[in-house]
Amino acid sequence: MGIKLSKVAKAAKKYKHILIIMRHAKAEPFGGKDDLERELTEKGLKQAKTVGKGIEALGLKPDQISCSAATRTRQTLDKMLKIFGDDPIVDYRINLYDGGVQAVFDELAHVKPKQRVFMIVGHEPTVSIASQWIASADSDAERLDLLNLGLSPASIVIFGSDKPFDEWQVHSGELLAVINVKDFD
Repeated sequence: MGIKLSKVAKAAKKYKHILIIMRHAKAEPFGGKDDLERELTEKGLKQAKTVGKGIEALGLKPDQISCSAATRTRQTLDKMLKIFGDDPIVDYRINLYDGGVQAVFDELAHVKPKQRVFMIVGHEPTVSIASQWIASADSDAERLDLLNLGLSPASIVIFGSDKPFDEWQVHSGELLAVINVKDFD
């Protein structure tokens, strides 16, 4: 399908508030460890770095980030913070691991009003389902269809709105892009 990242960056500039929802990068398979403690693979570490650079290239470095407390999401974010620097406010939340879609909306309710770009790093299927709920009714049908398939590791979804995050409800964000890590290569 191919995505024009320059068009995504241009579209994002039109909105006062941008939400980025990300699925963690590639993790170890199930087994041996408790699920919360699963780590990223070498491929996952590279994916996280690639996405961090891609987000920065789009001009969408987050002001505030909420990240699941699971090891694989923390490792994903750690790789990206090496690119983003110390500026983003970061919160680690267990509810983004086990709280379902409501946890995403709970996080939106606590974003500081002055923040322009907010990012959530979480897990499937929560991230794709929450993205479907957040997407406005007039969002592009092809992009919505991508969400129905679920997000592959290290994929991001970008939304825009002029409403502050604490006012976002169901269908509040214009779905600007669904970006796979390969789109940043």
